[in-house]
Amino acid sequence: MKNMPLYEVRKIRSIKEMLETSVELYSDKAAFLYKPKGNDRYVPVTYRQFKDDVDALGTAMIDLGLKGGRIAIIGENRYEWAVSYMAAVNGTGIVVPLDKDLPENEIESLLVRSKADAIIYSGHLEDSISHIAKRLDFVRYYITMDELADGNRDKAGPQEVPGNRPQPAFKEFRVLVEKGRKMVADGCRDFTDAQIDPEAFSILLFTSATTDTSKAVMLCHRNIAENLMAMSSMVKIYSEDIFLSVLPLHHTYENTCGFLCPLYLGATVAYCEGLRHIVKNLQEAKATMMLGVPLIYESIYKRIWEQAAKNPKMLKKLKLGLKLSSFLGKIGIDIRRKLFAPIHDNFGGNVRLFISGAAAIDPEVAKGFRDFGINFLQGYGLTECSPIVALNRDVDFRDDAAGLPLPGLEVRIDGAGSDGVGEIVVKGPSVMLGYYEDPESTAKAIRDGWFHTGDLGYIDNDGFIHITGRKKNVIVTKNGKNIYPEEIEALLNKSPYIKECIVYGKDDPVYGDVVVTATIVPDMDFIEAENGGKRPGDEELREIIRREVKEVNKSLVTYKYVRDFDLRFEEFAKTTTRKIKRYVNS
Repeated sequence: MKNMPLYEVRKIRSIKEMLETSVELYSDKAAFLYKPKGNDRYVPVTYRQFKDDVDALGTAMIDLGLKGGRIAIIGENRYEWAVSYMAAVNGTGIVVPLDKDLPENEIESLLVRSKADAIIYSGHLEDSISHIAKRLDFVRYYITMDELADGNRDKAGPQEVPGNRPQPAFKEFRVLVEKGRKMVADGCRDFTDAQIDPEAFSILLFTSATTDTSKAVMLCHRNIAENLMAMSSMVKIYSEDIFLSVLPLHHTYENTCGFLCPLYLGATVAYCEGLRHIVKNLQEAKATMMLGVPLIYESIYKRIWEQAAKNPKMLKKLKLGLKLSSFLGKIGIDIRRKLFAPIHDNFGGNVRLFISGAAAIDPEVAKGFRDFGINFLQGYGLTECSPIVALNRDVDFRDDAAGLPLPGLEVRIDGAGSDGVGEIVVKGPSVMLGYYEDPESTAKAIRDGWFHTGDLGYIDNDGFIHITGRKKNVIVTKNGKNIYPEEIEALLNKSPYIKECIVYGKDDPVYGDVVVTATIVPDMDFIEAENGGKRPGDEELREIIRREVKEVNKSLVTYKYVRDFDLRFEEFAKTTTRKIKRYVNS
């Protein structure tokens, strides 16, 4: 399906222009669905209401003296987070989204690194924020999305105390919005008329790593605007679509694709109440789309087959349905929604598209959802690229590929070997301005205008990008053979007896070379269920995993064989997008 025309999109130069034009086009349509405290039903907020709240908060923050300041935001996915982001970036200063799951010392470290002037935080972080406020003397305002704790109610400062540092001020989001709304009504235009320089540093994002090793990525409005236009030209999103927002909003994947993209296209964002509520919230919100990571989709897909396996008649019916659907599809008849109605009904009956990112999805899972009548696409991106670099299209896709390069981006393979694999490098308008206060890392990453991703891959004859692994993870044998751990991990993880694993190289004097080794976390729930509810002994357990490793080795060339493995029973530490932190677990 080469050269399929792109979808038309409206031109935007900034996030502010995007919001303003969306409000003009979709004024009375629901921009968000959220559940206020004490309410178990979704409540809509229109585009106009959202813009009014953004203008109010932005006006109040400028009145506090935060014009040009750094505004950190930390909290769960919620309406107040969205308002805070837009109020910070669209006329106040620089927005700094932070990971809500970080421990107190790491939150403090990132506030120091970003030189935050204010932090807008969720109420469940009140204790940590109160502790941090006693230690930091440069954060001027602490603004809670909820109600202030009693101990912070009297801290209306900041007030200069003779001989002491300024006392920080604690504020309530709700109070600031009310104040700003009155100021706007009285004619204050400080925020609404603020001019945006699309090329100026406006967004500071920390990559997923420890606070010491994470890089601080500087983006501008143009980076995001270009990425939004490009991705929207590749996949058709309708203003009637409802996105279920599941992934953390501080992460650039969810931020650009699951928050800003729906607003750009007039769609609706419904906030998920947590991972265990995904199916319930899909039903309640009547969601049509969801962005996720492989672990989420693989778990859902596995559950569908596990439920079917409990009833032999249901399993037989499901398998027959797939065969019938495949046959009819070849002659242009699509009855998948009817054949697999129970699956669709379980998701609320409206889901039409799942999009996966952050890591490669098992192609069988992508195809499996599509066989059930739910379109499934995956993409590839990095924080440094705002984030999307490549995307499978709804009219042209490969389940084993990361996707086609976004229009406007140049992507090539640097230093390709005989197998065509080399480092993926990117050039274009959505590539970052650089790393904050780190010119050395910036110069290393961006050379001659090309951003070096650190990812290895190749581009096939149809232009699709395939990722083989991270450059720093490659195992190199003494005779120069490259082994990509991610390839072997994907094969091992297909085993129902293996929950997760890390593959790495280890010097072995017996072989006189580097050998492939794995640290494996067994799926004890599955193993015990298979063993009549009993935990097998250590040697028996090791034999079960040895059998699975041996099976995987059959599909590999000899030099890639997993020669040794060890077991662990704790899950590996992961990022918020559920990628294993290799540097922590190695």
